[in-house]
Amino acid sequence: MNLTTAPSSQNAPVILTGDRPTGPLHLGHFVGSLRNRVAYQNTYKQFIMLADAQALTDNMDDTGKVHRNVVEVALDYLAVGIDPQQSTIFIQSQIPELAELTFYYLNLVTVARLERNPTVKEEIRLRGFERDIPAGFLTYPASQAADITAFKASLVPVGEDQIPMIEQTNEIVRRFNRLAGRDILIEAKALVPEIGRLPGIDGKAKMSKSLGNTINLGATSDEIRAAVKKVYTDPLHLKVEEPGHLEGNVAFLYLDAFDTDQAGLTEMKAHYVRGGLGDSIVKARLEACLQELLAPIRLRRQELEKDRGYILDLLKKGTEQAREVAAQTMAEVKAALGLTYF
Repeated sequence: MNLTTAPSSQNAPVILTGDRPTGPLHLGHFVGSLRNRVAYQNTYKQFIMLADAQALTDNMDDTGKVHRNVVEVALDYLAVGIDPQQSTIFIQSQIPELAELTFYYLNLVTVARLERNPTVKEEIRLRGFERDIPAGFLTYPASQAADITAFKASLVPVGEDQIPMIEQTNEIVRRFNRLAGRDILIEAKALVPEIGRLPGIDGKAKMSKSLGNTINLGATSDEIRAAVKKVYTDPLHLKVEEPGHLEGNVAFLYLDAFDTDQAGLTEMKAHYVRGGLGDSIVKARLEACLQELLAPIRLRRQELEKDRGYILDLLKKGTEQAREVAAQTMAEVKAALGLTYF
């Protein structure tokens, strides 16, 4: 196998994206980011980060979980079609320049500003930290700014809820450039996917590993079938002959995202709304779509899993390539700060 990692074009705009390796990836990741990354790698210079260091900000009591899932998430990347010859896949913790950049950036932002970040505030609320917030978690925006700027990424694919993080990155960039007296770092733009966050199978707003309402990319056919049976539909649609509602109906939201026959889906929606179509028929169509989508991903994943040494070699080479880029940015930053002595 060829382990060379090389973006499609050295002059293309740079994208930075990635995931916290805290568990297997699921349909929410596929819709929100993975399938877009497969498309982006043909046009952009794409860096994909396994954010293991950031994952420790709220998983320090279970570091083994993070360690195990680095390879698991990498397997998901390759299984969906991310090509290591076009996209550079790397491990965050193995690039010390990112931690050093974070340290410098922390001097460019106040605690009050970090606490006002809407994304951070919401994540703190969801985790129930109250005032017992790990310092590493609170400073997440500075760390993310380091990740983005180290690779001089001009585009960062995020959901709408993450836009405040990009805004804060750009605040840090502008302040640093003013101090440096020249534009060393570049501002980034949020690249928001057309289809936003996919709800959980239970109808909750977020598909989340911690809520147990996901369908993993590596799910077996039986697991897919069992999950689809639990998919939330219209609780008021008690009889087949009665009209059903599409709003908040997860089965139809998933079909919107995955059904390749949109004309047929439009007809099914009209039938459901006027009455005479049972939820079991809708779910049967959804299951068929998901089985078709996930079967080849599962098979590729199973094949790749046989050679974990290959996965580690791929990650090592991608990390080495990414570190070269980050080190160049780090040298420019230190020179601007007057931290070069020898």
